[in-house]
Amino acid sequence: MMRYLIWLLRAILFLVFLGFAIKNDQPVVLHYILGYEWHTSLILALLLFFAAGMVVGVLAVLNNILRQRREIAMLKRELRLKSKLVNESDLNSPGM
Repeated sequence: MMRYLIWLLRAILFLVFLGFAIKNDQPVVLHYILGYEWHTSLILALLLFFAAGMVVGVLAVLNNILRQRREIAMLKRELRLKSKLVNESDLNSPGM
């Protein structure tokens, strides 16, 4: 039941975005420095700038993710080493 609800929500969102794209197909001119211009449709410009923003956001977070993965790997190595030392000390201790 929940799966069908999610697919219905996806279909509705797709139709909303499709309607947005169809209604915003007017040509626009983007002016850059030094007199450069880019002639394109509004929806294409919005899509490209949205995608560029997503890439910048992912790159901004990537450094933190990689640092956390290195720290997790280091902590796992330490944990394995300490549990190995505890197991060895248990084997070497005289039984009662």
